[in-house]
Amino acid sequence: MARTTFKNDMTVTGDLLVNGTVSRAKPTALVAGSGITAGVGTIHEVMVSRTGNLVETKILIDLTGLNCGGTAADIIGVNSAANCHIGRITTAINGVVFGGYMRCLEAPVGGNADIDLYSATESTGTEDAPVTDLTETQLLNGGAQTIGLTGVLTAFPAANEYLYLACGTATAATYTAGKLEIVLYGIGT
Repeated sequence: MARTTFKNDMTVTGDLLVNGTVSRAKPTALVAGSGITAGVGTIHEVMVSRTGNLVETKILIDLTGLNCGGTAADIIGVNSAANCHIGRITTAINGVVFGGYMRCLEAPVGGNADIDLYSATESTGTEDAPVTDLTETQLLNGGAQTIGLTGVLTAFPAANEYLYLACGTATAATYTAGKLEIVLYGIGT
């Protein structure tokens, strides 16, 4: 069976018939930092889809193996590790973000259940350090995460900012479970 690979965007006018599997490479602009990817049991998956100029970015993160610090607003990541961001927002891939939400798919266990979402201009945020030490914006005060809890973003990440999860209250511990879905909507060109 022949395989056709397109390395750039493709526009189709009219019908497109695909007999087989269509896949899209993971966008490199949303690769998590080493302070997330080194987590044992941690999962970080991203899907970006586009319909016309509307861009939807979905991030799934399993918190297993990550730590939350002992103080409110501490960055969540691998114990004492730097680069604990969960991806970088770029206009080319995510569009100009204008809305979004965070939903709990599995309640956090072990670490702090109160989880907030931030963006920051720096990529170097370290676990157990306050996210407020970065040039940051709180996107969502998430509260205690329970299955199905959905919080709508009250602010939006700017282009080239990195996303961070932070503890809402003080609990220094390692997560043994907990899955979050973060969805961002943007306008692309």
